[in-house]
Amino acid sequence: MKISKTELSGVLIIEPSVFPDGRGFFYESFHTNRYVEKGIPSQFVQENFSHSIKNVIRGLHYQLERPQGKLIVVSTGCILDVIVDIRRNSPTFGKSITIELSSEIPRQVYIPPGFAHGFCVLSENANVMYKCSDYYHPASERGIFWNDPSLNIAWPTKKPILSPKDAIYPLLKDISYDQLPQ
Repeated sequence: MKISKTELSGVLIIEPSVFPDGRGFFYESFHTNRYVEKGIPSQFVQENFSHSIKNVIRGLHYQLERPQGKLIVVSTGCILDVIVDIRRNSPTFGKSITIELSSEIPRQVYIPPGFAHGFCVLSENANVMYKCSDYYHPASERGIFWNDPSLNIAWPTKKPILSPKDAIYPLLKDISYDQLPQ
């Protein structure tokens, strides 16, 4: 397993050891001891599954009172994963990174609590699974407008398919300081 740091402190790209053969390939998508050894918390309490069609954008979501760390993997298709640092006193506050995740090239992303997260489906459809370090808490749910110009995200679609709530989230500059993670 190879772990790469990103320019956003705590966000990690994980490349598992893959064992290919004539049938396809195999890899461990999670192993508590190995992940803890590499500094990735193992206390995941919920796993979510999302199926989406091409040009769907989900996000940018975050949780305030009960922030979630997430371990993201794509089991079918391909996505552009987007992570935004919105921790109040972070030196990279407002910075975003994008990472292509695909079922063809197994990689995972670990996102610690305190970041906004979203993705855009690049393939005809995609299945995304993510482990969470805390339970979903509807009262904690917040979001940032997907196409906030201050974030400089190069989304691969100009006409995304959005949920009603994702379409009306505020810009980062319009979110009060106390509504951002510490």
